Amino acid sequence: MHNLLEMALKGDIKSAAKIITKIEDDLEGTEEILKEILLHTGRAHLIGITGPPGVGKSTMASRLIEAYRKKNQKVGVIAVDPSSPFTGGAVLGDRIRMQEHGNDAEGVFIRSMATRGNLGGLSRATQNVAYLMDAMGMEVIIIETVGTGQAEVEIIKVSHTTIVMLSPGMGDAIQALKSGILEIADIFVINKADLEGADDTLRDIHYMLGLNADGRDWEPEVFKTVATNKEGINKLVEGLEKHKQYLIDSDSFMLPPKRRYIK
Repeated sequence: MHNLLEMALKGDIKSAAKIITKIEDDLEGTEEILKEILLHTGRAHLIGITGPPGVGKSTMASRLIEAYRKKNQKVGVIAVDPSSPFTGGAVLGDRIRMQEHGNDAEGVFIRSMATRGNLGGLSRATQNVAYLMDAMGMEVIIIETVGTGQAEVEIIKVSHTTIVMLSPGMGDAIQALKSGILEIADIFVINKADLEGADDTLRDIHYMLGLNADGRDWEPEVFKTVATNKEGINKLVEGLEKHKQYLIDSDSFMLPPKRRYIK
C-alpha cells in the first residue's frame, strides 16, 4: 500500500486509482494510508459544483479544466454519479463526460465515483479522494455533485469554494431552494444565459441574497455563462481566484475547509 502511495505522490495515475478503490471500499490499512496522505495536503483549491439536474454542471467542469490548464495548473476532478442498481458503480463514467481531456494524463486526473446510496450529492469517500489528489500535486480539484437539488449541501464540507449553478426559467425553483443550496453558495452561476429569462434569474438571486445578507463576511458573486461556447468562463475563473484569496487573507484556506462566514 505504501509503495502505491509513493508512486501516486509522484503523479502515477494507475497507483492513485488503486488507492482510490481501496478508499471507496474501506479496505484494511486504509486509515493508515489516509494519515500519510494528509501529511502532503493543504495546497489545492477545492471547488464544488452543485445545482439542480440539467444546468450544465459537467460542461462547466470541463470548461474549468480547460481554463486552469491554460494557466498551467494541474486539475483533479471528482465526478459523483448515481449508483448502478446492479453493480453499485457509477452510472456515468468520466471517459464519457469529459472525453476532450482524456489525453492530458500529466495535467488532468478525472475520477467518477458512485454515491452508493449516500445522501447529500456526494460519495462517502469524496473528501478522502480529494485529499489524495491534493497530495498528488493537483492545484485545483473540482468536485461535481450528482445533481439531486436541494439536499446537496454536503459539498460545503469538502470544498473551499462552492459554486451553485442555476439556469433561466427557474423562478419558482429558486424560491423553493432558498433554505437549501442557495444558502451555501460562494459563487452563483447562471448558465445557459443566452436563454430567455436569464436577467429575471439574476434579479431573483440578488433578491434572495438581500434577504440573507446578515452574518456573511463574503458577499456571493453572480456570473452569467454559456458553458457550451465558453462564454463568461474567464470571468468566472477570476471570481474563483478572488474567493480563494479571500480565504487565504482570512486564514480559512485549510483542510478541511473552514466556513467562517456561514452561520
